[in-house]
Amino acid sequence: MKHTISRISILVLCLIFATACKNNKEESMSIAPPVAPKHPTQLEKHGDVRIDDYYWMNNREDQQVLDYFNAENEYYQKMTAHTKEFQEKLFKEMKGRIKEDDSSVPYKLDGYWYITRYEEGKEYPIYSRKKESLDAEEELLFDCNQMAIGHEYFNLRGVSISPDNTMASFGTDTISRRQYNIQVKNLRSGEIYSDIIENTTGSAVWANDNTTLFYTKKDPVTLRSDKIFKHVLGTSSEDDELVFHEKDSIYNTFVYKTKSRKYIVIGSSSTLTSEYRILNADDAEGKFKVFSPREKGVEYGISHFEGDFYVLTNKDKATNFKLMKTDESNTSSEHWKEFIPHREDVLLEDVEIFRDYYVLTERNNGLNQMKIAKWDGSDSYYLPFDSETYVAGPSVNLDFDTKVLRYYYNEMGAPFAIIDFDMETKTKTVMKQQEVLGGKFNKDNYKTERLWATARDGKKVPISVIYHKDTPLDGTSPLLQYGYGSYGATIDPYFSSIRLSLLDRGFIYAIAHIRGGEYLGRPWYEDGKLFNKKNTFTDFVDVSKYLIDQKYTSPEHLYAMGGSAGGLLMGAVINMAPELYHGVIAGVPFVDVVTTMLDDTIPLTTGEYDEWGNPNEKEYYDYIKSYSPYDNVEAKEYPNMYVSTGLHDSQVQYWEPAKWVAKLREYKTDDNLLFLDTNMEAGHGGASGRFEALKETAKEYAFILDLEGKAL
Repeated sequence: MKHTISRISILVLCLIFATACKNNKEESMSIAPPVAPKHPTQLEKHGDVRIDDYYWMNNREDQQVLDYFNAENEYYQKMTAHTKEFQEKLFKEMKGRIKEDDSSVPYKLDGYWYITRYEEGKEYPIYSRKKESLDAEEELLFDCNQMAIGHEYFNLRGVSISPDNTMASFGTDTISRRQYNIQVKNLRSGEIYSDIIENTTGSAVWANDNTTLFYTKKDPVTLRSDKIFKHVLGTSSEDDELVFHEKDSIYNTFVYKTKSRKYIVIGSSSTLTSEYRILNADDAEGKFKVFSPREKGVEYGISHFEGDFYVLTNKDKATNFKLMKTDESNTSSEHWKEFIPHREDVLLEDVEIFRDYYVLTERNNGLNQMKIAKWDGSDSYYLPFDSETYVAGPSVNLDFDTKVLRYYYNEMGAPFAIIDFDMETKTKTVMKQQEVLGGKFNKDNYKTERLWATARDGKKVPISVIYHKDTPLDGTSPLLQYGYGSYGATIDPYFSSIRLSLLDRGFIYAIAHIRGGEYLGRPWYEDGKLFNKKNTFTDFVDVSKYLIDQKYTSPEHLYAMGGSAGGLLMGAVINMAPELYHGVIAGVPFVDVVTTMLDDTIPLTTGEYDEWGNPNEKEYYDYIKSYSPYDNVEAKEYPNMYVSTGLHDSQVQYWEPAKWVAKLREYKTDDNLLFLDTNMEAGHGGASGRFEALKETAKEYAFILDLEGKAL
């Protein structure tokens, strides 16, 4: 009888809790959403007039702008109050799978083993090293947890050790605008020198004299990386010498050192064209020499080995790239000789050089592969990978004089591994296997597939899919479809312990490898940019239709997700086919394409012309306007939507998603949810701490799980 009462009591408590949650949810539904003021601004180009009622939002200092964001945040908080406990549950669940006291696989450079580690309960990494032996005493380089104190956002990048191992340059960003301050730390005394170099990319390169640094500065308005400076330790950064200025606004510039350490290299790149300058690292006072002059449409990258450079390039219409070779004293393109020929069906992505071997990173039919070959031609072979849903590629390989290749590998349904492969004996050693804590994960519980959807023009679009083995494939299961599809960026089918929170609740997860990425080679990218951009959007829609037709899901349970340029994708597909999706997650979305691409004072604009087209030319203006999400909002029903942004975003300005949400509120004819959630402290990448970022994912997951009635 006692046990019966306990069960009844539990049932009553559960009923009370469920009723309270229901009442809270119903109460939240009666809250009126914010209404953004309308201040019409007339925008005219090529004789075409657009009226933008929300153009005024582009002033971050305007109190009315801040008031609007605060009102939207308050609305989101109130409307989702019933999911707060669930968000916390998701956060703890995802965090609970992560090994908190974790560390990287050490790598050796110039007699030191370098290690990155995390301590339990701390958000940021600790960088250290040990001399010669891993049993040696640890030398602390940087504790980012201490450095982050007092900052809402903190990011350290670009740690560069001087050739004599006594100094380290490093960059820090405490705003999230990707404008880093470079400083130098004396590794013997621990002193951080007071001189600060502001508004840089964060990275610097040491000349072999151990006192000279080369670094990249950004334009303070557009944030384009446009100048390379030389800094000498002990002098003021105000006296730094400008050694290169990239004046063409569609190019960015950068500086690095070859793996051989013989050359310092200045690179200039646009979407379509590359150019490099080289300087012997022993000659800090010397002048950089052009490697090979830029030719429109010719991309190349360079690696140095002994007396030669190896050039990865698309020269001579090698769409999928080839590898060429040239003597270091004759580097212009007329001297390049073919080393690895172009192949129509294989994308050559990179080359890793060692003293006795070179390793080619390739992509064949969407799948990563690595070919190992001896320089003398006596042996060559591919590493064996059997799955169709995996990611593999070179890891940290800084040592020239080694026979060991370090690479990473993971399947979509199994944790990643860092592997050391002896290229001579052809044996491998797993150096690190990702641990999934919590005691519940079993890779055998998940199924992965690679599917092929037929696009409306007949092209086959690949899809990587993962789901729990108990999830029904009868059209009733919820499915989250992710996509990006721009800049040639390939979204590989990687493993995610965080994603398990969806899979274990019955969600199917699908990555649509749409045109605009390079999953199927360089032509796959070319067919999804400029005047082919709409292929990216129609591919995503056609993948959705295929998944519905094949009973993986249904429109009542299909969700779409994308961020940045993938947020543009979200905006385009809901204008094209809103009826296919029950909910959409759009992170930092690039949605006001026409206005942004016409404003060359906005960060990144001019460098994007080769990707989207220059709307100052009428043909491009008309085409971009025909798909720009903000310009094509209509009076119709839209899916439930969660939109996020950061007030300090340097890549997609915060006002784009804000204007888009305001216009959607004005036009949409449905009662579906529409949230704008703004991080008032962060930028494009969101929160900086490793666990703080999980809270943002918890919000996204809670949004769609709540729509599915699974927020319990």
